[in-house]
Amino acid sequence: MPEIVFDRNCVYQTAYHAVWCPKYRKSILVGSIAAETKRLIETICQERQWPILSLEVQPDHIHLFVSIPPATSVADAIKILKGSTARKLFVKFPELKKQLWGGHLWSPSYYVGTAGNVSSETIQKYIESTEHIKGRR
Repeated sequence: MPEIVFDRNCVYQTAYHAVWCPKYRKSILVGSIAAETKRLIETICQERQWPILSLEVQPDHIHLFVSIPPATSVADAIKILKGSTARKLFVKFPELKKQLWGGHLWSPSYYVGTAGNVSSETIQKYIESTEHIKGRR
């Protein structure tokens, strides 16, 4: 799990597992393209102060385990990662456009899941119990 972050107006500990694929699930993320994709993702996350917990570039998909602050939606973060990497990879590797007709590098969909160190059942029981609010009434 990531460290607890103390921000100006919030305290958070977030961890998201995101997976996305090249268009048509083509196995194009190999060799120098895979290395550049990994470097680009690491650079974007570092610039935006999104700590990467784990990153794996497979030939036909990417796994990213990252901490994103609550002020940034996960959808926006994925859009930034996919859009920036696509533009830069197409410039550096123009041959990719020949393999991916239609001018799109990434499939429009993605998977995202959250991770935490407390189960949903524990949170639900805590909220439903009255022990934590007895002194307030």
